[in-house]
Amino acid sequence: MYKVLVIDDEIRMLELIELYLEPYAFDCYKTTDANEALTQLIQNRIDLVILDIMMPKMDGFELCEKIREFSYVPIIMLTAREEQADIIKGLKLGADDYITKPFDENELIARMEALLRRVPPKEMVERNGLIWNKEKYELSYRNRVIPLTRKEFELIGYLIKSPNKVYEREMLIELIWGYSAEIEGRTVDSHIRNIREKIGKVEFPIEQHLKTVWGLDINGYKWI
Repeated sequence: MYKVLVIDDEIRMLELIELYLEPYAFDCYKTTDANEALTQLIQNRIDLVILDIMMPKMDGFELCEKIREFSYVPIIMLTAREEQADIIKGLKLGADDYITKPFDENELIARMEALLRRVPPKEMVERNGLIWNKEKYELSYRNRVIPLTRKEFELIGYLIKSPNKVYEREMLIELIWGYSAEIEGRTVDSHIRNIREKIGKVEFPIEQHLKTVWGLDINGYKWI
């Protein structure tokens, strides 16, 4: 069953969308608060987000941007007016699709199903209780999702998929940033430092597994 998070400041709209989703066996989470939405995303492994643009305090554009800092969950943005500028802005900030209010139930379901079909083939790795899930772009431990940036997620992925393999800084730069990227080794070190700090917050013994390798011929990182 897919988990869908609906974020809208109108209770009536939340209830309407939940009613639309019910016959299709979606597990519907609802909130009117942007900060609560971020918490729901971290705790519940959401598969798709339906996000209203016109929100108080933190609008849908800002919330979309914050979600993209740690998750690549599909996002459909809702707008009460069909303005090209809103659509373009939402897509540039990371939204995958949009739908204009009022909308047809069948159109909403069709757009949701289309996005869910685009999710890449499942690729999941488990190491010492830590779960790296490429399908959802999530790293989790004991059902707690660890919020990583995309490059942090990719970096830890290379390490945990190949235990005991040493990845030199230059190799990680080529794999994650590309051959032509003007990135220095200290950038890799900074990302590793952030990864250690974030994973440590969920009480995973990161220092026992993510190791720095120093030697005469090689300097880098490995997972043990």
